[in-house]
Amino acid sequence: MQIHLDRLTGIAAVVPTSEGAHVTVYAGTRLERLNELLWSLGLSMINLGDIDMQTLAGAIATGTHGTGAAFGGLATQVVGLEIVTATGEVVTCSAERNPTLFEAARLGLGALGVITTMTIACRNAYVMHAEERPEPLDAVLSDLERIRTSVDHFEFYWWPHTHRVLTKRNTRLPGATPLRPVGRIRGYIDDELLSNTVFGGINAVSTRVPAIIPRANALAARLLSAREFTDAAHRVFASSRRVRFREMEYAVPVAELPGVLERIDRLLTDGGHRIGFPIEVRFAAADDVWLSTAHGRDTAYVAVHMYWKQDQRRYFRAVEDIARSVDGRPHWGKLHRRAAADLRPAYPRFDDFVAVRDEVDPDRVFGNDYLARVLG
Repeated sequence: MQIHLDRLTGIAAVVPTSEGAHVTVYAGTRLERLNELLWSLGLSMINLGDIDMQTLAGAIATGTHGTGAAFGGLATQVVGLEIVTATGEVVTCSAERNPTLFEAARLGLGALGVITTMTIACRNAYVMHAEERPEPLDAVLSDLERIRTSVDHFEFYWWPHTHRVLTKRNTRLPGATPLRPVGRIRGYIDDELLSNTVFGGINAVSTRVPAIIPRANALAARLLSAREFTDAAHRVFASSRRVRFREMEYAVPVAELPGVLERIDRLLTDGGHRIGFPIEVRFAAADDVWLSTAHGRDTAYVAVHMYWKQDQRRYFRAVEDIARSVDGRPHWGKLHRRAAADLRPAYPRFDDFVAVRDEVDPDRVFGNDYLARVLG
């Protein structure tokens, strides 16, 4: 049985703070709508991922994150929540009230109950200046520490079978900064025609003729162009994705990132793989959330994708083996093969989480096959 919270939406309360506000949101609210509601109130979320179609509860429960060396994932923004447990009890929790349940439930995989409201720390509305440009992969990696720590939000997309990347540097600016968004024609060409229509067509063709993928990637990398724009933060964070794909993402210690990418490069060269989707690399600050993939360490995220009509299993297994060799942690909401026995050593508070689950849902009312595999 699956519970949809699609009609449990909107903002329930706003309590001003010195930096913005604590906003209580009904858990079924999708991020896309929440961002616009917050903007109308003069507020913004502290950080966001690049997809905004998830519900707030779903995004936080699976460890959704954005990028930024000084910023944590969405779960770090949660300061309180209301949850319906397996007995039907409605429990309010925070760092001060029912703190143990709060620590587990702010990234709870849906294993502890149905979250009905979340209170998140928001900031006064801000805009971002975005700089996107193609660069050599080797140049980025050789200066990675300076680059990732000198800009608010840094990420890059690496085209497999090339050594070219598209870098994105986003700088936070006050909300009163004049907006200079991407022009309508340029936005259509870059974000709709090339990134969705043409890219989808190339993947459909290359599924039938995989040999063309390296040449197609080389051409795509050469066609990348620079652009700059300034817009509301949530409009810069989020991207339109209409080409269907499967994805696996691993969180690795930042210091291990160059070696991981080097080994993936060798895998692509020597392993017979033909990969048309770019590899996405993002960053996050260490946090203290029990099941966060960035728990206790500054983190680099490596996300690999394949077109949905292609068999991703061999490629994903090979990349997963590389990530696991450096104590990588899989994204909870994306494909992986991990199970409780080998996840436990990766999370210092794993057993604390399981103890809370045993207490609030001993009969596994909220259990399912996935949770049985990853939690035991």
